Amino acid sequence: MSVLKNKRNLSDLEFYRNAIVLRRDLTILLLRNFGIKDKVRNATALTKNMSEEDKIVFNELVKKYGQLYILDEYPDWLIDKMRNNILNILHSIIMNITQANTIYPVFESEFFERRNFQNRAIGNCEQLLQEMQYIISVIPTDINKYLQYTRMIEKEIALLKGWRKSDNRILKRIQEESKTKQTGNNKES
Repeated sequence: MSVLKNKRNLSDLEFYRNAIVLRRDLTILLLRNFGIKDKVRNATALTKNMSEEDKIVFNELVKKYGQLYILDEYPDWLIDKMRNNILNILHSIIMNITQANTIYPVFESEFFERRNFQNRAIGNCEQLLQEMQYIISVIPTDINKYLQYTRMIEKEIALLKGWRKSDNRILKRIQEESKTKQTGNNKES
């Protein structure tokens, strides 16, 4: 018998799977230059075979209807910089999740080290949201294209916070074991 969807628990590594999908999907977006690759960015390519009169008319129409971005070419260095920023943040998210997940805390210091990597991954997600917001403000693209990525990032933040919160049980166990050992040592003395 199957369990109703709203009664199911999240997989132990849902935060990891979501981060991998997020990284893949955003990489695909980057391969399309943030979703603008299918648009012509270089007006000279459009006007290359036009007569001088047609070029003037074309430019006037573009200006009249507010399509100035067609005339503006996004320099490769800007797209490359934005792409590298996103890729670096995505890399950091995965590395911090991986590092945190490799630590199974036995001592409080290990717990806090793991917690630090979890916090960094959450911080990386917040950085990613900020970088996406910046890109949307600079590149004239349909904001709706970015909503799915924003939702994925927000879901990742929620999953990471849930993972971090669930680790509180580990801290309680470590603290209880530490008290038990101290009590046992005091009785032997």
